[in-house]
Amino acid sequence: MIHISTKYNSILNHYIAEIRDINIQNDPLRFRRNLERVGEIIGYEISKSFDYETTEITTPLGTATGQLMVGQPVIASILRAGLTMHNGLLNVFDRAENAFISAYRRPIGKDSFDVQVEYKACPDLKDKTLIIADPMLATGQSMLLVFEALLKHGTPKMIHIVSAIASQNALDMLEKNLPIPADIWVGAVDPIINDKSYIVPGLGDAGDLAYGEKETL
Repeated sequence: MIHISTKYNSILNHYIAEIRDINIQNDPLRFRRNLERVGEIIGYEISKSFDYETTEITTPLGTATGQLMVGQPVIASILRAGLTMHNGLLNVFDRAENAFISAYRRPIGKDSFDVQVEYKACPDLKDKTLIIADPMLATGQSMLLVFEALLKHGTPKMIHIVSAIASQNALDMLEKNLPIPADIWVGAVDPIINDKSYIVPGLGDAGDLAYGEKETL
């Protein structure tokens, strides 16, 4: 199932608009915080699908009935841009386990690339809820490779993919090729990717905007 947040009025639309704005992007702190907020809001929406148990809570003046979430998810982020949304999700699920995995484009010739998945740190995922964060889903190829790599650590009972902006191409590809079903949560969907596989209108390179430009070797 695909959930598109900007179909509905909410403060999330404001944060999506700001991360796109070329003038506001000049402030890396604000850019990172807005992506973190997107993660927090989508994390709240995901939390509605979790199981809860009713319990009695002792207060200074008596007892109250409350609901506590049963279990905690594993939050996985794709380095390095995914760290911004990872922090937002971790603010919501503050006792979650965590996983980190690297995926990057390696140029092949002038106008093509392949995706390399290298570093990975991940707990056992068997029968857990897995949330994978990456701010941009352009082609979907990186997400698919990361998805398959994480499944080597066990099959989760539920998987959520979280992104700020996705292309329609990426959503179509993931729906067709994911080896097991997942819920996909995106802030906004853009219609196309250009010949360099960047989302248009998109926002540029989320990793560079959040953490500074990198040298390409």
